Amino acid sequence: MKNIIFIFGTRPEIIKLAPVILTLKKFPEDYNVIICNTEQQKELSNQTLAYFGLKADINLDCMRENQSLSSVQARILTSLDKVFQENKIDAAIVQGDTMTVLCGALTSFYHKIPVFHVEAGLRSYDIYEPFPEEVMRQMTSRVAALNFAPTEVNKKALLKEDISEEKIHVVGNTVIDALFCLSEEVIENSKRFFEDKNIPVNDKLVLITAHRRENHGERIDRIIKAITYLAEKYSDHSFVIPVHPNPNVKEKIYGRLGDFNNIYLLPPLDYPYLVYLMKHAKLILTDSGGIQEEAPSFGCPTLVMRYETERNEGIEAGVSKLVGADFDKITKESEKILSSSKEITRLTSKNPYGDGKASCKIEKIIRNYFKIG
Repeated sequence: MKNIIFIFGTRPEIIKLAPVILTLKKFPEDYNVIICNTEQQKELSNQTLAYFGLKADINLDCMRENQSLSSVQARILTSLDKVFQENKIDAAIVQGDTMTVLCGALTSFYHKIPVFHVEAGLRSYDIYEPFPEEVMRQMTSRVAALNFAPTEVNKKALLKEDISEEKIHVVGNTVIDALFCLSEEVIENSKRFFEDKNIPVNDKLVLITAHRRENHGERIDRIIKAITYLAEKYSDHSFVIPVHPNPNVKEKIYGRLGDFNNIYLLPPLDYPYLVYLMKHAKLILTDSGGIQEEAPSFGCPTLVMRYETERNEGIEAGVSKLVGADFDKITKESEKILSSSKEITRLTSKNPYGDGKASCKIEKIIRNYFKIG
């Protein structure tokens, strides 16, 4: 039996790792799964774990208010080092590009334990867009024994960086697997949540998320200005914004958008509630990576409020479009969609990010790596 530790700290990591955890847990004779939560997003991460019927074996409580990137890195590294000293671990699995991912990879490397990187090979090639994620994922790839790339584009990026081809496996994105974990009944049950809050979820719904570090400061000001313009012009549309708890974002959004009758500001949503909104939205404005991957499954046009994206497959497939934090681009592209009916603007392209079978592929590769069975 192999002791496999999953290290994560944010909601997106859990959403994308939960299907892999659940798949490995189907083989208790082969894998002892250890779930370690750094609690980089404490409430969000534990809430999402519970939705998938999972609970962390180890909680590290690594976050402090107003801490620097250096201090949180030091705290996570020190905490993980103790975990590795106290547990027999055969491999560590990380996902994506967060501080937790980098620290999990480094700690594993320091203990000479193989790292398996889920969602490897995403690149913008600008170390400050997104910041600091671009550097974190590049560094993680250097030490990973297995890189699970969502697409052929991601594989080519890794090969370009002289990562050995035998360490790269194209499996699709596990976020699509997570969508398939949700039954229609669970998604539709979310309807009551929005009814209770008197939020109309209909053919004139716009979903907005904005939280990335590089969009703080003047950029969030421009994004808010664009939302203000759109909410005033399309007063018959509903704009739903799950507001990130980061004070750099939260205070400005509530201060400037809180008085609109057709703007609904909510705390971060449970995963099924967010999926329900994506399923019904006419338009999505986001700087989130996961939503770029999920929205095509529902045929929803997505405007990406970033200047660079490591998910260019969606851009090339025409299911999403880069608009940056540019007032003119955000409003111009939004108006093209909001001025037409939802049925006209729906997308029919196949989701370029996966078929919902990534987790099974990952388990088979891990099984082969350890020569199990």
